[in-house]
Amino acid sequence: MLPERKTRWAKGFVVVITLVLLIFTGGVQHGTTAIEDTYEKLKVFTEILSLVQSNYVDDVNSKELIYGAVKGMLETLDPHSSFMPPEAFREMQVETQGSFGGLGIEITVKDRMLTVVAPIEGTPADRAGIHPADRIVKIEGQITKDMTLMDAVRKLRGPKGSKVTISILREGQLEPFDVTLVREVIEVKSVRQKDLGDGIYYVRIASFQERTAKDLERALEQAQKNGTNSLILDLRNDPGGLLNQAVAVSDMFLDKGQLIVYTHGRQKDQELRFTAEHAGGFPKLPMVVLVNGGSASASEIVAGALQDWKRAVILGTKTFGKGSVQTVIPLSDGSGLRLTTAKYFTPKGRSIHGSGIMPDIVVELPKPEAKPLTPAEQQAREQLLQGKSPRDQKIGDQEGEGIEIGRRDVAEPQKDIQLQRAIEILKATRILEKNGAPPAAATKASN
Repeated sequence: MLPERKTRWAKGFVVVITLVLLIFTGGVQHGTTAIEDTYEKLKVFTEILSLVQSNYVDDVNSKELIYGAVKGMLETLDPHSSFMPPEAFREMQVETQGSFGGLGIEITVKDRMLTVVAPIEGTPADRAGIHPADRIVKIEGQITKDMTLMDAVRKLRGPKGSKVTISILREGQLEPFDVTLVREVIEVKSVRQKDLGDGIYYVRIASFQERTAKDLERALEQAQKNGTNSLILDLRNDPGGLLNQAVAVSDMFLDKGQLIVYTHGRQKDQELRFTAEHAGGFPKLPMVVLVNGGSASASEIVAGALQDWKRAVILGTKTFGKGSVQTVIPLSDGSGLRLTTAKYFTPKGRSIHGSGIMPDIVVELPKPEAKPLTPAEQQAREQLLQGKSPRDQKIGDQEGEGIEIGRRDVAEPQKDIQLQRAIEILKATRILEKNGAPPAAATKASN
């Protein structure tokens, strides 16, 4: 039995060394000293591995131990870095190459909890009334606390037409509520527009997809035909999407050569710069960009570029702060590594990741009134967030606390105070310009 354990341990050691060297030398090289230091620190790991294999009460699987160790190592980095065993890696490759049933929801891990970035407009999640910042505490009855992002995504996806039940805990609510959604092949109309009258044109981008820039270009052409003299670009609850589309959208409003966004990482191939190439395809009309906590990734790139170049007034609430670049690296045994390798920065060098974009003008939407929780109720809520059952806790009456179900209509100023404020700013800007103030001064005065 002892020789067999030694052989098993040796194989396990070789696998873990291979994985570690792939991580530390496959594009992230630090020289001989760093590698030697890594080997030195691996001694503790190999000691523990040997002790577990020799002394644990039951037989153990070396591959599962090593995969678990690598998975745990990556979980200490950020929610977007992960290790995918061969089967999971194959599934991921199939999903990215074909169509699949989904909910139309962008999620992340925040404070070890599965958190909604934003639902995508027109999808099952949007129609069910899922909100940005909602906590998904269970998927099909399974507690999600400490669940990896990749595992959660796999559980939420499935065959078209199949159902999945998720439990949502919303800010201000004590008890989670269940929502059953039917998976669909997600085909989103990326751009919607509406002439608001009085020369103001409204354009909403729901997500940045392959045709977003072309669809936006057509919308802007229609705006010009309508005699538009000012523009509102709505990026609220837009969870992002394709980088090249964010660059193309920004390009429509900037001068040729102006920096849109750049990435910075530890390797030279992660140092990328994207600049405007077409000298702005749309006239320099007064412009307001609407953002909120559900605006992420590509949305933040556009908002950050237009803000830094003073091309638009950014209005709403602080954006989500999702500005990192992930690289997928195939490994020798068929597994895969998804590693954060760079971050996005605005033209003025502001990091988007973790910080978000702060609007020039902050306008909060009114929240539904909720009765304040008693200390006992607050404790029960914390236990729910921890994945525990709040035993012996009295649950207060939550009736009438405003669980909003159903999607909102686009561009209805009478129901949307952020949109109302944007319209007021554009009208004030136009009045100031008529009185002889230059556009820049007019925009500044309206702030």
